Amino acid sequence: MDIKNAQEVVDHWIKNHGVRYFNELTNMAQLTEEVGEVARIIARRYGEQSEKPSDKDKDLGEELADVLFVVLCLANQTGVNLQDAFDKKLAVKTERDHDRHQNNQKLK
Repeated sequence: MDIKNAQEVVDHWIKNHGVRYFNELTNMAQLTEEVGEVARIIARRYGEQSEKPSDKDKDLGEELADVLFVVLCLANQTGVNLQDAFDKKLAVKTERDHDRHQNNQKLK
């Protein structure tokens, strides 16, 4: 599934199961909350914080999917075609950063 299709699937889900989109500010707060859940897993599972027993069953993939869902909602309700935006951003990053990363001694 490409990003355009994912946006359509989310829009269909919202209209058939979610009643309507939450407003943009609510979705932004929701996105912040979901990113925080991802950060908690990463910090405790891969970082230096100890993992609490209640964190051990957390599914990183599920939390990342929650982030993606809310991003797709925000794109839909603000009229952003994420496929186009992502393709443009990848082209910019490819041109701008190719040599930068290839020559970064910290990455060797």
